[in-house]
Order: sequence, then structure tokens, then C-alpha cells
Amino acid sequence: MAVELRGMKTSSEHPGSSFSGYPVLALIALLLVLAAWNIAGNMPLHDADRAAKLTFVGLLILPILVLAFLAAGFFMIQPNQAAVITLFGAYRGTERREGLRWVWPWMVRTKLSVRAHNIHSERVKINDLRGNPIEIACNVVWRVADTAQASFDVDDYKEFVNIQIEAGLRTVGSRHPYDDFENEEVTLRGSTDVINRELLEELNDRLKAAGILVDEAGLTHLAYASEIASAMLKRQQADAIIAARAKIVLGAVGMVEDALTKLAQDDIVELDDERRAAMVSNLMVVLCGEKDVHPVINAGSLYQ
Repeated sequence: MAVELRGMKTSSEHPGSSFSGYPVLALIALLLVLAAWNIAGNMPLHDADRAAKLTFVGLLILPILVLAFLAAGFFMIQPNQAAVITLFGAYRGTERREGLRWVWPWMVRTKLSVRAHNIHSERVKINDLRGNPIEIACNVVWRVADTAQASFDVDDYKEFVNIQIEAGLRTVGSRHPYDDFENEEVTLRGSTDVINRELLEELNDRLKAAGILVDEAGLTHLAYASEIASAMLKRQQADAIIAARAKIVLGAVGMVEDALTKLAQDDIVELDDERRAAMVSNLMVVLCGEKDVHPVINAGSLYQ
């Protein structure tokens, strides 16, 4: 079941308005030069009056305040990184352009990684479609697709991802049986591609509420729980033996049929019903037996 945020306003990412930081950096360098020149040209002498000294201090503090104001607006965007910009709690866009950027200092920048994340889930014990306890785990590759939803629609998007991965794994694992004992079309063990695709769709459906996109998902561990593993192994072995026996018998019947047909066509020997039944019995024993056959040579008649 997908997660739906009913009654709650969802956010949507849009580009933020920031400026390149390099012109601002050049402006700061120019201001530093002007401030140094101003200080050198207006430095009061030792015997200057109080008013001249106060004017000099004012001229010294003003550039420092301007420089501090400009420096407070810098922030850096690395490759595959984004910054969510807010103004007094209101969303003002997301900046994804790389390099040195600048915004007004009263605008808050929260950085998020939009790189691919890889999570290997813990082993989860669930019941499959038939109620058998199994252990299952998966590997998920995900990334932030909508930074606004990841920041404002869920409390902690990373924790949200971890919880929804486990929930999605439980959901998909309980939809299908572990193995194909009753000719099911889709099983957890035998239909890996189908299960992985279903898990990917399930996780994307659950995580779209947080602006998360799952690129890849697949099972990495699948086994019966320890309490039934021995019994289910015996069942698998029994099914394999039965299937092998059935194939051997079908092959033996075909070989016996071919042998009798060939004998009749070539007039090698003429068999009545009793002799035919005896030959079929002997050939089936030879072809289906697990051990080497030790024939008993009959020196007399077939009927003796």
C-alpha cells in the first residue's frame, strides 16, 4: 500500500534565485583595497582632536560591517549537491548550480546531497503467501529527486527511506510463495526479475511522498526461517526425486515401446501377450533400477 499524505499540503521543487559568488568576491577585494587606502589617507595624528579620531573609527567600522554582510551570503555547491533556500520559514527555491554562490545573508541555505545512496537492508522475517516463515533482504539504490518534498513533507527523509524499504519488502514478500510447489507462475525464488521489478515499483510508489526516486532494487537474501528450513529442504529433495523418477519412467516407457515395435517390424521374434508382458517387466526393471541388474539366465523354456 502506497503512502498517501492526505490533508497535507505537498511541496514542489523550483529553482532558487541566487547570484554567482565570484563578482561579489571581486567586490569584497575592491572594498578591501579602498578601505586600506582610506585608512592610510585618513589616519589621525597622535595629537589629533577627539572628533577626528571618532571619524576615523567610524570610517574603519563601516567597511568591516559591509564586508561581514557580504561574506555572510556566500555558500558553495558541490557536484550532485543542492541547497534549499528559505526566507523566514518560507520556501524560496532550490539552488543546484555548482560553484561559489551568493544570496542575501538573511536567507537560510540547507544543503542536501542528490547523489545516489546505496542501502543494504537488514534481514527481515516475514510470512510468504502460504504462511511459511522466511528471511528476506534487499539492496536499494535511491536518490533525492525533489529537494522540497524531502525537506518539508517528511520529518527525516533518510529515516523515512529506511522504514519504507522494510515495509515495501514485507509487502512484496507476502504476495508470493517462496517456491513453486503448486505450479504457481510467480515465486520469490524462481521469478527473480519479476520480484525485483515489483519491489522497485512498490518502493517508488511509497517514497514519492518524500521526493525520493529509487533507481534499482533487488533481493540479496532469501531463505526459509531456521525453524522450518530442515523440513522444507526435505520437501524440496522429495519433489526433486519424484520429478526425476517421473522423467526416468517416461523415458523407460518410450524405450520399451520402441524396442517392441522394432522387434515386431523386423520379425526378429514373435511374442504373445505373456512374453510381451514379461519383456516389458524385465526392461522396466533394467531401465528404472538404481543399481546394476544381475540377470538370471533361463536355460529352459520361458514357461518353465
